[in-house]
Amino acid sequence: MSRRTQAERTDETTARLVGAARRLFGENGYADTSIDAVAARAGVTKGAAYHHFGGKPALFRAAFTGELAEVAAALERAGAQEDDPLAALRRGLRTFLEHCLDPGFRQIVLLDAPSVLGWETAREIEYDHLLRVLAGGLRRAAEDGRIEGGNAPARAQLVFGAVCEGGMLLARSADPDADLPLIAAELDRLLSALRPSVAG
Repeated sequence: MSRRTQAERTDETTARLVGAARRLFGENGYADTSIDAVAARAGVTKGAAYHHFGGKPALFRAAFTGELAEVAAALERAGAQEDDPLAALRRGLRTFLEHCLDPGFRQIVLLDAPSVLGWETAREIEYDHLLRVLAGGLRRAAEDGRIEGGNAPARAQLVFGAVCEGGMLLARSADPDADLPLIAAELDRLLSALRPSVAG
């Protein structure tokens, strides 16, 4: 049996720490999760956690990025199920809102990230994952004539802002399951407003 390389051991330890961090930050929130607890859940020493991440903020950033990468992949899979680019956008937005019902995702991405990382940093990381997928979907819909052309980067950021606000509404809702279809319907209306007008 071949021995693992140092890089492979490092990758495994990092993955275990990030996985444990996502579980604990998602269950307990940033303030009530210690780096000691994350290390114990990952089955490594606290020293190893500090060696790989330097401290709790960097570990949280890795957990946040992991959550976004996972949801971005889910959005791409959801969109790929539709031939119509506008239907793909709608399915992707609904998929994002459904992720907002997950308590761990909600805690890390919607509630803790803006205060732990700062709004600018959290948005920058979100742009690398979620906005990239949304902008691609809007571009395909415009190329297909399903929505108006216009200023694509500005439009993507404005729609992204609306989607994020929809997620925040669900995060703060007393009954997010009941509110999800209502918020999804409003986002559908927003997308419908981007459709080309028919000349009379």
